[in-house]
Amino acid sequence: MTGPRVRVDLARVRDNLATLRARIEPAQVMVVVKDDAYGHGVDAIVRTAASVGIGWFGSFDVATGRAVRAAAPDARIFAWATPEPGDASAAVEAGIELGVGDAGVLEAVAAESAGRGIRIHLKIDTGLHRNGVRPEDWDAFVARAAVHERAGDVVVTGIWSHLAEASDADDDLARALFEQAVDAARAAGLRPDVRHLAASAAGFARSEFRHDVVRFGAFVYGVRSADGADLAGIAPAATLLAPVVEVGDTEVRIGIGSLDGLPSTLAGRVDVGTPAGAGRLRAIDLTTSTVEGWTGAAIGDDVVVFGAGSRGESSATTLGEAIDTVGEEILVRLSPLIPREHSG
Repeated sequence: MTGPRVRVDLARVRDNLATLRARIEPAQVMVVVKDDAYGHGVDAIVRTAASVGIGWFGSFDVATGRAVRAAAPDARIFAWATPEPGDASAAVEAGIELGVGDAGVLEAVAAESAGRGIRIHLKIDTGLHRNGVRPEDWDAFVARAAVHERAGDVVVTGIWSHLAEASDADDDLARALFEQAVDAARAAGLRPDVRHLAASAAGFARSEFRHDVVRFGAFVYGVRSADGADLAGIAPAATLLAPVVEVGDTEVRIGIGSLDGLPSTLAGRVDVGTPAGAGRLRAIDLTTSTVEGWTGAAIGDDVVVFGAGSRGESSATTLGEAIDTVGEEILVRLSPLIPREHSG
C-alpha cells in the first residue's frame, strides 16, 4: 500500500445521528449528503442513515438526489441548488422536492412540471443573501405559487431559509422574518407541511430554530463548527491514513500530497498521528509529505493525517482552523480517487 485511504466508521455515523435525533426531537433530522456526503460516500451514508430510520436527505442537486433515491427508496429528498432545464422533470420522476428561491425559477419549474405537481419548498431570504426571495417581494411570490398549485403544476410542501449565523441577534431577526413568511404563505392559501431554517450549529444549540426539520451536514460526520467546542456524543467518522514510503534519520515521508487534496498550507502548522504519538507535519509536496520521525519508523507504517485524536492527530476541523477555513473543506477537497473503506 503506497497511497492514502479514508476509513469511514459507519457505527460512529449512527452514534452521531442518535445524538442529533435525541437533541432535536420532535423535529426531524435531514442528513445533508452534498459533495459525496462530505467525502464519506453517498451510498454508504444514505443506507446507514436510512437503516436507523432517517427519513429526510438533503442532496443539494438533483443528480445527487437520484443517487440518494437509489439507496433510500422511501425517503423524502430535498435538492436546493437552482435547477437547470430538465431538473424539474427528473425531480418529478425521482420524487425529489426542489428548493425554489426566485420568481423566475418558480415560473420555469411550474412550466416544466406542467400539471405533474412537482413538490417544491419556497425560500425566503432572511439575511444570508444566498438566493431566496426578498421579504418585500414575498407576498407576490407566494400568491403566484398558489396560482400554480391550483393549476396542478406544483405542490408547495415546504418553506425554508438559511441563517447567516453572524450573531444571536441577527439569527433572532431572521427567525422572525421566517415565521412571518410562513404566515404569509398560509394566508395565500398554501399548506406547507414542513418548515426548515436551521442547519447544524443553530439546530443543535437553540430549540426555537428547529421547526419541523433541521438540516444536519457537518455534525452527522462529526465535524464540529470552526472555533466551536467539541460536542458530547459527536465525533469524527472519517480517518485519513497515509503509509510511510521513506524513512530518514529525523523525518519520514508519507504517501499523500497536495495532488491528493491535502492543502500545502498545512505544512508546519499541525500534528499528525504516528505509531509513537503526535508528530509535526513538516512539508507537503505534490505526491508525498514529510513528517517528524520517530524511533522504529518503518516503511508501510500508517500515519493518521486527521481523525478522532487516538494517536494525537488533529481533527479535520482543527486542520481547517489552522489555515482559516472549516473542517468540511478539508474533507471535500480530498481526491475522489482516494479509496474509502467503510466499516461498522
